[in-house]
Amino acid sequence: MKITNNYTFHGELSVPGDKSISHRGIMFGAVSDGLTEITNFLQGADCLSTISCFQKLGISIENTGSSVLIHGKGLHGLTAPHKILDVGNSGTTTRLISGILAGQSFETTLDGDNSIRKRPMKRIFTPLSQMGADFQCWDKNPFPDRWEPSDSGCAPFTVKGGTLKGIHYHSPVASAQVKSAILLAGLYAESTTSVTEPVLSRNHTELMLAAFGAQIKSSDTTVSIEPEPVLTGQKIQIPGDISSAAYFIALGLITPHSEILIQNVGVNPTRNGILTAALSMGGTIELLNKRTISGEPVADILVKSSHLHGAEIGGNLIPALIDEIPIIAVMAAFADGKTIIQDAQELKVKESDRIAAVTENLKAMGCSIIPTEDGMIIEGGRPLHSAHIHTFQDHRIAMAFTIAGLNASGETTLDDENCTIISYPSFYEDILCLAK
Repeated sequence: MKITNNYTFHGELSVPGDKSISHRGIMFGAVSDGLTEITNFLQGADCLSTISCFQKLGISIENTGSSVLIHGKGLHGLTAPHKILDVGNSGTTTRLISGILAGQSFETTLDGDNSIRKRPMKRIFTPLSQMGADFQCWDKNPFPDRWEPSDSGCAPFTVKGGTLKGIHYHSPVASAQVKSAILLAGLYAESTTSVTEPVLSRNHTELMLAAFGAQIKSSDTTVSIEPEPVLTGQKIQIPGDISSAAYFIALGLITPHSEILIQNVGVNPTRNGILTAALSMGGTIELLNKRTISGEPVADILVKSSHLHGAEIGGNLIPALIDEIPIIAVMAAFADGKTIIQDAQELKVKESDRIAAVTENLKAMGCSIIPTEDGMIIEGGRPLHSAHIHTFQDHRIAMAFTIAGLNASGETTLDDENCTIISYPSFYEDILCLAK
């Protein structure tokens, strides 16, 4: 794909449904009684992997494109799959479904693409094993259909469910995926299960499980869940994904003479760190038409071209913007002065090592950037030029550097634009609709 800077951007758009909430809607609907109906479901590859996995677990799911219907069978209605569950590229699918599988009476094997096979899973194995589940990782050897045991801590792995006990787990990382896996296993435990995080991570699981009927309580950075609730199917309208909106927030801020209205975006305070970061950099942003939809705060986001300056981004803000750091780094490259991003070592174990990926590509475009163990230091304000971008098949790297290319001199190319289907299948079409 070739990208040039011949445009300004004006108009309105709605970004696809929230990926995190889409995953959870499928999972929670599957283990609830009765029908769950989801509208504005994200039709991205990751969320389609979640649908496929639960269909293999015996759940009838109808995906019409405009809505998804899940015919739930209750907490104990899943059946042993006849095939390996293919999670594709989805870390959310892998970690959250493991919590549910930990409480089943059968064994299940999960596998995914090459990226998933490198992502750390011991962070869920440890607490779920303490609760009573068993995990075994595998290495594929050169012989067809023969796997050997491995201690890799990554997929492929088998989870053997069993009788679970409630625990109070003190998580070393602020991770909604870890927290959610433990809470979902807690649905099947013999007593209360609690998780305490160092910093509060996104809370979609707590909000949605409560709506389905779970007995769940939150206090500061600790959340507790009671076992064996009666979960009931729900109607869920999913807000636009703020992680997807982030690219258009950046596009509107850094492109001269631009103004963009992004409609129906989820602005949950455990997710909206991109807004805090952009405002701290001097961005002109307004939240309009604030409201609540299916328990989630929603607003329309108006962004206008702004003269940005550097900022320090770290600490408790990081869990609320961890997925947006690549595009924040691009914004920092166009801002005057120094931006320091820290406390974000989690970037190393995403779909790619995002510290390395961002550093390599911004350097290639002429930006002064220094990688650190937990982030990066960017000296902004220097004009960027075209480059060949290595996406590492990471959707967030591809989208972030598309925005960079739209504001750089010359013709920027991507080695793989198709990886955006993971979270935003219509990304390039939506950009073209705003281009003037």
